[in-house]
Amino acid sequence: MSSGTIVAKRYAKALFEAAQSRNLVSPVEEELRYTVQALADNKEFEALLQHPKLDLAAKKGMLTAVFQGKVSDIVYNTLMLLVERGRGTLVSALYDYYVSISNEALGQADALVVSPMPLSEQEKQAVSVQFGKLIGKTVRVENEVNPKLLGGIQVKIGDRLYDGSLSGKLSRIETRLKQNQAM
Repeated sequence: MSSGTIVAKRYAKALFEAAQSRNLVSPVEEELRYTVQALADNKEFEALLQHPKLDLAAKKGMLTAVFQGKVSDIVYNTLMLLVERGRGTLVSALYDYYVSISNEALGQADALVVSPMPLSEQEKQAVSVQFGKLIGKTVRVENEVNPKLLGGIQVKIGDRLYDGSLSGKLSRIETRLKQNQAM
């Protein structure tokens, strides 16, 4: 495990504890997602925050202009602290670990459901209930569309993939047929 990973976990744990003490766990997660997305959408801004020749006051000024008033003080102060300590590259990892820590503490899991067409809210709820029973947690569903699946769905929760797609079934049949021919 790299030192950056360890540091990101520590910051995420501290941020989670602070958010939990203020009953802001979910809002902080949303604000972190917004922050990570804002940085991903503007690579030049992210590069400036990490540029070694740009002084700290300028970096803090940029953060203030972009994020102050748009995120809570707890997230804003964490971003400032990361930049002050030269750890601005850890924002995305911080978000990932924060989500992991909050999911564990709240007994929930995130599921990426890939389907050939967008799922309705009813279908998302059905997937959430079914997989919630399977793993014993509350499941939050995010839907991604992939027309190549032909039919069915693929559900990824953590590092597990539940493949109920038509293309997955056809692939498994093909593999079995090849194994039977080899015998």
